[in-house]
Amino acid sequence: MPRPSSFLASAVALTLVLGSAAADAACSRVINVPVSPTGQSVIVEGDAIKGIYPDLLRSLDEKDGCKIALTAVPRARLEVLFETGRADLLIPATKTPKRDALGSFIPLIRNRAMLITLRTGRAPIKNIAELLERPGLKVALVRGFDYGSAYQDLIKTLGEQGRLVLEVDAVSVGRLLKSGAADATIMAPSILAGALQDDERVSDLVDKLQFEALRELPWGESGVYLSNNTLNATDKAALRAALERAARSGVVWKGFQQYYAPAVINGSIAPL
Repeated sequence: MPRPSSFLASAVALTLVLGSAAADAACSRVINVPVSPTGQSVIVEGDAIKGIYPDLLRSLDEKDGCKIALTAVPRARLEVLFETGRADLLIPATKTPKRDALGSFIPLIRNRAMLITLRTGRAPIKNIAELLERPGLKVALVRGFDYGSAYQDLIKTLGEQGRLVLEVDAVSVGRLLKSGAADATIMAPSILAGALQDDERVSDLVDKLQFEALRELPWGESGVYLSNNTLNATDKAALRAALERAARSGVVWKGFQQYYAPAVINGSIAPL
């Protein structure tokens, strides 16, 4: 039978090990992150979740001691979960005043939404006014996407004109473009092209897409929001430090270069 001193030594050793593990864990609990399919940024295949941002978030567990639990949900539900304090992070997300009231934004990449159509040889469209002056163009958008106040005003006007179709994801928008039920969409080109290239029903559209910048939708920042409602100060500080370090490293930009052809990201994605 081991002597009492042996038990004491074992207990001390175990305490030191557990204390070291606790010190290494930067976050006090598992961080809950619902995500939705977003081109190659977030890819959902059955129970598997991968892509540029899942890769980044999983690296936080390995390098920074913050364990991330990813779950797949529709984009519109993702937004609601963040708004109602049931998601710790919103990623990827464009910076908007509405979201600023709910969380702290950390930029990871520069991006811009663009008008996307199939090439037809029509005259260029340079701004929202010119788009609205073409009543024959029906526009399909993804429910829950938000590119700022000009985009939200456009949604309202298109709805009043009977020219708006809201869909659950980018692939659904692509199917409408292919069938002719919609003529245009507005989103970051990487989201649409990334979604189409992995779906054989619409993958042939990738090389037919036309991207046009609209004056009212300038370059902005895309990144991640940390919830003001669900994260305690310690966890929020740990996540901020880890994500800002990742942004400085350029890992997100390298991810886009790895997953996308230059023709897709040129003019719509850029490093910070």
